[in-house]
Amino acid sequence: MVSQEVIDKLKKLREKEQPDTSDALTLFKLFQQIAEEEEEIQEELEDLDEIVIQNSYSDEDFKYWVKLGEGKFEVGEGEAEEPSVTMEAKAETWAGLGNGDLDATSAYMAGDLEIEGNLQDAIAYGEVLDLIREIIDESEE
Repeated sequence: MVSQEVIDKLKKLREKEQPDTSDALTLFKLFQQIAEEEEEIQEELEDLDEIVIQNSYSDEDFKYWVKLGEGKFEVGEGEAEEPSVTMEAKAETWAGLGNGDLDATSAYMAGDLEIEGNLQDAIAYGEVLDLIREIIDESEE
């Protein structure tokens, strides 16, 4: 069960009228905390080989990375060393993906999200994020 403190922080992020780029890092640090606390996510992460995702904003000077697999979910600002997947989108697209108003497949198909690298890793990344969101939704009920 996700702590009420984390749920409150997530709600606050979702309710922001003007999200900024640093909110993405805040969101993923909350995801990291959830991943560390939830056994179901830990099991999923243990079954994955390490994946490194580089997320970049095409309209702002902001990048962050997510490293997951081998039991870990880590997040940091800046450039990742040797990412297996690079994703790039405008801030508006990232905000929609972050708050759940937009799904990655639709954004990719519409050309709003560019993905380069190992698509299998991108899919695995999406599945872990979906699992985190499911656990959040269950905790909010």
